[in-house]
Amino acid sequence: MEFRALFGQTPGVYPYIDSNVAIAPERSPFISMRIDVLFTGVGLEDIVAQAGGIQLDGHTFKVLYIKHGLKRSYGEQRQLERQVGAGIRGTAEMRTPDFTFGLLSFEEGWLLGVCRMADPAWQEHKHKPQNYSTGLSAALARSLVNIAVPDPAGIRAIDPCCGMGNVLIEALSMGIDIRGRDLNPLAVKGARENLAYFGYDASSLVTFGDMRDVSDHYDAAILDMPYNLCSVLPQEVKQSMLAGLRGFSDRAVIISTEEIEEDILACGFRIMDYGRAAKGSFIRKIWVCQG
Repeated sequence: MEFRALFGQTPGVYPYIDSNVAIAPERSPFISMRIDVLFTGVGLEDIVAQAGGIQLDGHTFKVLYIKHGLKRSYGEQRQLERQVGAGIRGTAEMRTPDFTFGLLSFEEGWLLGVCRMADPAWQEHKHKPQNYSTGLSAALARSLVNIAVPDPAGIRAIDPCCGMGNVLIEALSMGIDIRGRDLNPLAVKGARENLAYFGYDASSLVTFGDMRDVSDHYDAAILDMPYNLCSVLPQEVKQSMLAGLRGFSDRAVIISTEEIEEDILACGFRIMDYGRAAKGSFIRKIWVCQG
């Protein structure tokens, strides 16, 4: 779902995507690197010839065979790296190079590009002062933010039932303009503590109140429907919450432990995508909706 939102496609036979959309790889918990393609070729000799024109002016480099393409033995991978690296004018450095060039082979040919490794700093968000045992994980929250806001430029977003602020933290770390709200004063207190822990101005970002009273309009919303493992929301409450959401948001990602598709459609949303996130027997349903 996240890749469909970000790139308009999902991986095929090989676990990578060829796209003109260049996002920071650390935005997604499922992306380990981005390769900014420099050269393509039908045969390795094409890549070797073009790599000979790379002048690094004294900077260090290494060539890394990307394992997500055609499978090759360890020895073959190292040999290919040496062949390409031999023509690059710079200083080879295997441990901490200034540049890492990724070499990828597939049925149609080869490519060489600059590797942009994902910065794992967002994983520190797992260690918050406050959390619910059934709260969204940092990885899932981050992915949901990407689904809701694939292009953050000029977007105003809201998490109207923000709980302990897991979604807010991930969105803010990506530079997204987002606000949080919750009807539970303990959740508001916990969310503010968590946001302040990571250096955000919590008092201005999280407010106390019912989502059905939201008066401002937002481009996108992420709504994790409140739930209790021993009970469910009354039908009229679910319907009024979804109607309120439709009133203040053009696009929404809705998460629920219940099947609420009919309720979503009844409030005026169109369902654009659907998926599930399971943690053991605990399953969340996820709908991507457009007004």
